[in-house]
Amino acid sequence: MHAGLAAGRWQTMPFVAQMANVGSEVQRALVAQSGGKPERRDRAVARALELFDLSAGDARWRGHRRREILRARELFCSQFYSDPPTPGDAAFLGRYFLQFAVAARGA
Repeated sequence: MHAGLAAGRWQTMPFVAQMANVGSEVQRALVAQSGGKPERRDRAVARALELFDLSAGDARWRGHRRREILRARELFCSQFYSDPPTPGDAAFLGRYFLQFAVAARGA
């Protein structure tokens, strides 16, 4: 889906910018889920997972950064694939990724 990013442009972006972009798709998925729009939700989930995977595969992020990416991915997946999802995870994800969006705008 993100062919240009997967071709190498993603690896040139700073960590904060990558996470802000992931957060954008996460937010789209959460809004579509709460709005009862399963097709939009599914597309946003797929895009978010692709961006999570591109970030986790970035050779620059080792150790705690990679663990942070993978833990956020785990919470995101539990929101959409656990029955029932853990209460509060959606709000946490929204707050977590909002910090990256604010930081990326200021950079």
